[in-house]
Amino acid sequence: MASGKSILGDGLIERFGVDRLQTRRVIQEIMGTESERLGLQKAGDRLDRKTSYRWVVAAVDQRTRELADDAVLLVDAVRRQQQIDAVRDGFGQRVVHVHLTSPPDVLEDRYRERQSEIAEAPTYAEAIKSRTEQQVHRLARNADVVIDTSTCSEADLVVRVAGRLGLYGRSCDPLVDVLVGGQWGSEGKGQVAAYLAPEYDVLLRVGGPNAGHKVFGRPARTYYHIPSGTDRNEDAKIILGPGAVIRLKDRKKRGKVIPGLESEIRQSGLTPDRFFIDPQAMMIEDEDIEIEEGNLTRGIGSTGQGVGVATSRKVLRPEAKPPVRLARDEAALAAYIRETAEVLENSFAEGKRVFLEGTQGTGLSLHHGSYPYVTSRETSISGCLADAGIAPARVRRTVVVCRSYPIRVKPSRKGECSGPMGAEISWEEVSRRSRIPLEELIESEKTSTTKRRRRVAEFDWKLFRRSVHLNAPTDIALTFADYFSLTNRKARRFEQLSPGTREFINEMELVASCPVSLVAVRFHYRPIIDRRYW
Repeated sequence: MASGKSILGDGLIERFGVDRLQTRRVIQEIMGTESERLGLQKAGDRLDRKTSYRWVVAAVDQRTRELADDAVLLVDAVRRQQQIDAVRDGFGQRVVHVHLTSPPDVLEDRYRERQSEIAEAPTYAEAIKSRTEQQVHRLARNADVVIDTSTCSEADLVVRVAGRLGLYGRSCDPLVDVLVGGQWGSEGKGQVAAYLAPEYDVLLRVGGPNAGHKVFGRPARTYYHIPSGTDRNEDAKIILGPGAVIRLKDRKKRGKVIPGLESEIRQSGLTPDRFFIDPQAMMIEDEDIEIEEGNLTRGIGSTGQGVGVATSRKVLRPEAKPPVRLARDEAALAAYIRETAEVLENSFAEGKRVFLEGTQGTGLSLHHGSYPYVTSRETSISGCLADAGIAPARVRRTVVVCRSYPIRVKPSRKGECSGPMGAEISWEEVSRRSRIPLEELIESEKTSTTKRRRRVAEFDWKLFRRSVHLNAPTDIALTFADYFSLTNRKARRFEQLSPGTREFINEMELVASCPVSLVAVRFHYRPIIDRRYW
């Protein structure tokens, strides 16, 4: 009594969905006993004698017939070794006996302070007068797990028992695939992510609404916060990790409405049982946007969505002005707030596959890009994993997306700069080489978020190799292959690509020391030549 059984049971039910068998209720159903401590103790003793201590295993047997084969059943209290032996005889090695204890003075204090569903004896001393109750401590000798609950918190207790039961999984299986951009963003990550999304159980995104990932549809849709495959895989859980940055409301930019997270939730029909936001994700304030639009947009070609300033305030912590507001502080998101580490941990324990979608590009990395023409976060695979709260050992495949001709945003005013980008060329030249009409290129090559024009350059092999070094990809996804030749849009197999495109892919594989497994040839429902073996 008062050792922490109810706390442990409640925690295992809430965290892992275990099923609980309350032996008190079994006694009441069989013996017709009222809810009173001393009466239940005596009824339990009588039931032991009547059934030769087998009433517990009989109740367990009946309950397990109603449960799935992989269910975990918690028997919340046993008081005699004979009861335990009967359960072990019936269920063998599947049984784990957990014995909770605490010093007598701690148990007495807890007993005095607790609230119970049943009528208790007036004092702890009265409650333990039962001979059976006085011998409960002896059960520790044969228990699989013995925990002194006075030495750990309630949360610690749940973790320790869950670990013994294997509820976190017995290994660190590589179940996570990660996708990032290999250049300066706008590599076509959204289309690749949407193509791969149906293969996963969990879709996770980090970053902020400064990155818009466009996916084909009628009409096409741009995803600013949520993963690009959200609507391509309606069975997957959707997660925004603790490193995400959130703008709640819609805003207008250059005559276009950029959806806030509330609008994206409504548009995708996301519900609290499917969509989870980490409580430590950062909220963007109007002041953040005003600062970026006044300085960073003109200075380094920022999208002006407030992500960088909001991130800097999160770093400043209590010194930040305006004060930091995290997702857990936003009432409109309360239904979706969840410790995403727990969601991921549960998914890993169940062998679920997770797809992590990064934003922007490795060339815009805060630490490894051409500073100051960078974004406000680490955009490599390592940074995305940290933002998501996923250990590197969980990773199975790493996909770096690169486009045929890399781009950066075009300055809107004289004297502005969005950063270096190698051998810059014109869209007229891309049109001449590919045979794609110039008007089509100019219309399509506007940034997803701000609709600004883009600069274009020859493929930057040095940047590509740098990106390979930072990300160590297992696979490369080449996008905009039609920019090499308009005929590539008709290709459905690798051998149907133009000879120049195949030669380019061969060279990419030599430089990267990994295969180009995905080749995007057009913006469509069937956009990708899939060369994967996984």
